[in-house]
Amino acid sequence: MKLIIAMIQPHKLPDVKKALFEAEVHKMTVSNVLGCGQQKGYAETYRGVIHQANLLKKVRLEIAVNDDFVKPTVDAIIEGARTGNIGDGKILIQDLNECIRIRTQEKGPVAIG
Repeated sequence: MKLIIAMIQPHKLPDVKKALFEAEVHKMTVSNVLGCGQQKGYAETYRGVIHQANLLKKVRLEIAVNDDFVKPTVDAIIEGARTGNIGDGKILIQDLNECIRIRTQEKGPVAIG
């Protein structure tokens, strides 16, 4: 079992969701977050004062999958999020030691579904 965490551009979320659904991945958690990376933010002028915006809006996807769904999930995220420009995002993959479905108390790969 793995936990896949992806940071993507907010406007690419519909494309990523579509690609994930086509890959038969339907369960995910989506959060709006702020972050910075190679883009290093941007400068904005407001009432004559220059303001540095170092934290940019991003979307964080968290998807728990069984081992056989890792590659299709990662491929779908890349397909939906990639523009080829700096700021496309990152994908992090972590081992998931345990998963428990609260309703049925099922554990392990069965609980992920």
